[in-house]
Amino acid sequence: MTTSFRELPSHYDRCFGCGREHPTGLHLRMEGGEHEVRGRFTVTEHHQGAPMLAHGGVIAAAMDEGMGYLLWLLQHPAVTGHLEVDYRAPVPVGATLELHGMLENVEGRKIHTRMTGHIGDALAVEARAIYVEVGLEHFQPYLEAEAFDNPYNP
Repeated sequence: MTTSFRELPSHYDRCFGCGREHPTGLHLRMEGGEHEVRGRFTVTEHHQGAPMLAHGGVIAAAMDEGMGYLLWLLQHPAVTGHLEVDYRAPVPVGATLELHGMLENVEGRKIHTRMTGHIGDALAVEARAIYVEVGLEHFQPYLEAEAFDNPYNP
């Protein structure tokens, strides 16, 4: 049986990972179906660490954001509790990292996920994460701050 995928929306327009309006963000585009997601992002000059190579933290952010879309499919608000990333190959500026993530299991409030990132046929990165389900009240103080003149949110 094949999974039917559909485009998934950004959760916040200014999000560094998926926001369409973040000026130097990843602009990650993802689609999902059942318990898996796939998507891509292209490394730009804004994502460099070493000259002409993606910063490892940017790659980790892309993996975290990509796996976070699995939470959207589950309809469970959650936060990252643990993230581990294994870098298998350098990711150069201009490369498009193809992502594929899967839900592994759910244990109470813990949601276990994994993801791979490829450039063409070459494996560049692997990651696993544990997200912890939270109530919407976890985000409420920050949503209220968004409504006011916040110097950290131009």
